[in-house]
Amino acid sequence: MGAPGAVMSRAVDRGEWLRRGKPRSFVEWSALYRWGQLPPWERQVPGYLLRLAREDAGLSQAALGARLGVSQQAIAQAERWSSNPTVAFMMRWVTACDAKLELRIVRGEDGPSDVTGCRTGGR
Repeated sequence: MGAPGAVMSRAVDRGEWLRRGKPRSFVEWSALYRWGQLPPWERQVPGYLLRLAREDAGLSQAALGARLGVSQQAIAQAERWSSNPTVAFMMRWVTACDAKLELRIVRGEDGPSDVTGCRTGGR
């Protein structure tokens, strides 16, 4: 698919797939997420979902790190687009943020585009 972290996007006006050279920034991703405008394959980015949970809880990276017994740098690393946190770590994270983690496996016509469905709170 190209460079590590590259993603495909659909050109709305032409209905074709476009290659993105790099992942979306968190600011762009979170705005599109909250507006319900992300393509299905970009809705379940664990690092960005964890960051949303932390920000919704009003915690800084340092404060969450203290609750989890890890460094602020470990929190920053987990919040990256390319992070691959374990389910156990995500459970500790959302518990510290007073949220919940939902993990599901979905079968459908489009294949495994929504393999992990992680939601926090009332999303």
